[in-house]
Amino acid sequence: MAGDNLKHLTDSEFDATIGSDTPCLVDFWAPWCGPCKAIGPVVEELANEYAGKAVIAKMNVDDNPATPGKFNVRAIPTLILFKNGEVVDQVTGAVGKTQLIAMLDKAL
Repeated sequence: MAGDNLKHLTDSEFDATIGSDTPCLVDFWAPWCGPCKAIGPVVEELANEYAGKAVIAKMNVDDNPATPGKFNVRAIPTLILFKNGEVVDQVTGAVGKTQLIAMLDKAL
């Protein structure tokens, strides 16, 4: 069950969401991607654990092709951490929760 803290982004709202000084971790994924499904629950947990400290979001690359292209997302899942609209960190593949926590904590 997804928490209310997880944001589902579209191309049109992307820039406004990543533009603040609050860190924003975006999970670029697709419904047909096995590793994306594996990391999904971890991303949802982080959304609840970092509520009020960071924005945790998912973007379906099939429904929103413009944004992944801008950031050269060639494989999914790719998770990109933004702050003030800039890429701070990036990982590709179903990485562990501890690695994502380390990324987020560095940006806080």
